[in-house]
Order: sequence, then structure tokens, then C-alpha cells
Amino acid sequence: MSAVSAGFIFCLCGFTRAVPKGVTVNGNSVGGLSVQSAVEALRKKTEEDLKGKQLKIIGAKKQYVFSYPEISYKDDFRAVLSSARKNRTYTASVKYYLCGMDEIIDAVCREEKVEKIEPYAKFNTSGEPFTYFEGNDGKQVDFSRLKADITQSLKGGFEPINIKYLTSFRQTDLSSVRQNTTLLGKFTTYFDAANTNRASNIRLASALLNGTVVEGGKTLSFNDTVGARLPERGFRTAKIIENGEYAEGVGGGVCQVSTTLYNAALLSGMAVTEYHPHSLSVGYVEPSRDAMVSGSSCDLKFKNPSATPVYIRSATKGGSVTFELYGKSDGATYSLQSSVTSIVPAEEELCTDPSLVKEGKDGIVSEGYLIINRAGFVKKIKLRTDRYAPQKRIKLAPASAEQEKEPSAEPAEPAPAA
Repeated sequence: MSAVSAGFIFCLCGFTRAVPKGVTVNGNSVGGLSVQSAVEALRKKTEEDLKGKQLKIIGAKKQYVFSYPEISYKDDFRAVLSSARKNRTYTASVKYYLCGMDEIIDAVCREEKVEKIEPYAKFNTSGEPFTYFEGNDGKQVDFSRLKADITQSLKGGFEPINIKYLTSFRQTDLSSVRQNTTLLGKFTTYFDAANTNRASNIRLASALLNGTVVEGGKTLSFNDTVGARLPERGFRTAKIIENGEYAEGVGGGVCQVSTTLYNAALLSGMAVTEYHPHSLSVGYVEPSRDAMVSGSSCDLKFKNPSATPVYIRSATKGGSVTFELYGKSDGATYSLQSSVTSIVPAEEELCTDPSLVKEGKDGIVSEGYLIINRAGFVKKIKLRTDRYAPQKRIKLAPASAEQEKEPSAEPAEPAPAA
């Protein structure tokens, strides 16, 4: 027991032994203090000094400032004091570090990151067709460089750190965006604005198509885009062509919208994959340039043959409807030609009732052509042949000779006797 007690007392004395007199550590006199007290005193002084320091990281978006206790330290005070000699001056190592440095740098990286945005155009449904934006290069913090700079600053005089970035440069420029949004073609037809129901249908269908984007290689369906022509969707009753006759129907006038779009699409280099002629010729476009739509059975469809989007703008103004298509030109210019090849005479019928009289008109057979001019080389392609039915003429029959003759006066009968 005595031996054990002696050993314990020896160890305790060793732990609490005094620092030799005259010892100075990092400019602080600690001679005569116990090693533990000296360590605590040196650490207290180190922490007081550290509270007056800041680590400042300067980024493009904001500044990040860290101080004690976010900044801590490691020291070798105990090791130095344990071997200290009387009247000696020592420099102990104090190493500062940022607590959770990797997590902090990750957070700074997220905050400072700038996503790369290529130049782009915003498609507008009114006013200027496009608003153009330059975009910006991407930036991200150089993680390894920032970590090294923090370590170096904490080793030295806590110098401010300017973040270094890695740049990802834009791959395109605004000129290429403009090339992808040029006017490819446009077409206008005219209508009677005083025919309010028909005009309303034209405006509604036109508005439903305005702003449509057809991606590269994709096909537009008129019926899918405009939707069903129903009263609950705002469509009104107006004249339609049905079975070779004019009749009242919901959505009358919508075919003028599809016809206008059909012509604009052809003039823009689109590949028309479905169209249907009217049974009767129409007055707002030349023969073989119409495109009738009806329910879900008759549609207008065209494909964008390019790899870049095609943008569709439509507008009604007064008594006109216009479609414009924008995209990347294929280098050709397009025009349309209509040719009447024969006349189909209308039948004539006589009647005696003036209310049954109809003006009627002859039918026609026509052909439609697409003319492509590419760098001076002209190619004419026949698109279609159509037969538009005649409309019977009903005329008032001329009066016969007996009908034209005035009736003779009959002698008056004698009055009856009173």
C-alpha cells in the first residue's frame, strides 16, 4: 500500500508541477504556475486574441464572415511547458481552423453558383414577336482553391479571401438565336366583320392558335389545338358548307382560319400531311388553296421538317385574319399558284315562285402548285387537284301569253227583286 500511495503521489506531483521560473511562452510569462494553470492561461489569452480576428471570404454575391467559436485552434502548450527550462523563451504552435470547413465551403459553393444560361428568345403573342436575352456564362466556386486559401489565411494574418471561380462559357451567341426566329412566311384573308357570329368564331379560333409552338419534327393538328367547336366553348352559329349546300352550323367561319393557316404553313416550308377541300369554292381564297375542317373527321395537319421549333402567331384586325410562322429558314422562298383547268356548268331550273330563285354558280376543277426558289433554282410542285361542285341556278319562269293577257270584264248580273 505504501508503494502504491507513493506512486500516486509522484504522478499527481508530476501533473501539478510548476513551470520553471522565468519561462515565457508566445510572449506570455508563465513561470511559477502549474503546468495546468499555465496551459489554461495561454489558451485564455489565445481565445481573447482570436475573438478579435475575423475570416472574411468575399464572393460575387455576398461576403461570408467567420469568427470565434466558428474558428477554433489546436496548440502544443502542454508539450512545450512539460519540457521547459528556467529563464527560457518558447514559441508554441497555435494552428487555427474553420470548424466544419468542408460543409461551409459546400454551402458557399451553392450560394455562389451561377447556372449557365445560353442566349434565348421569349416568344410573345402580341407586340414584338420575340424578346431576346443574352444569357450568361456559368460560374462555380473552385472548391479546392477556396479550401487552400482558407487554410493559408488562418496560418497567416487572417487576410481576406477573394473567391476564385471556374467558368463554363456559353456555347451559342444571340445571332444564332435570331437566325432560329426569323419570319418564315405569313398569309392574310379577309372577312365581313359585320357578320358578327362568323367574325366571332374566326377571332376565337385564331386566338386559340396564337402562341402555338411546333417543336422540330413534330406535327400540328388544327382540331387538337383549337378543340371542339361547341357553344359552351364560345363558338356561335353561322353559315357552313354541308353536303354541297350552305347551312347554319356552330363554328361557321372556322374553316377560314384553317385555310389561312394552311397557306401560311405552305409559304413557310411546312410539310402539310392532311388537308380537305370544301365541296364548294370559297370566296376568301383562290381555288385549290382552301383547307376545310370539320369535327374530328376532317383536320388540317402539318409537320415541322426542321430540327428547331416553329412559332405561330395569329391575329384578327377589323375584317382580316393573319398567320405568321417563325423559325429557322431552310434557305428557300415559297410561293403558291392556283390554276382553274375547267368549268363545270351549273344546272338551271325554272320556277314560278320568286322566293325560290337562286343565283347559283358554275363549279370548277382546279390545281394548286407550290413554287420553291432555292438560290435561283426554281422548282414547281403540283400539290393537289380539286373539283368544286356547281350550285344549281333557279330562275323565275317567264309568264305565258294567256297569263300576260288581261282578263276581260264580265257583264254585271241584275240585282235581285226587292
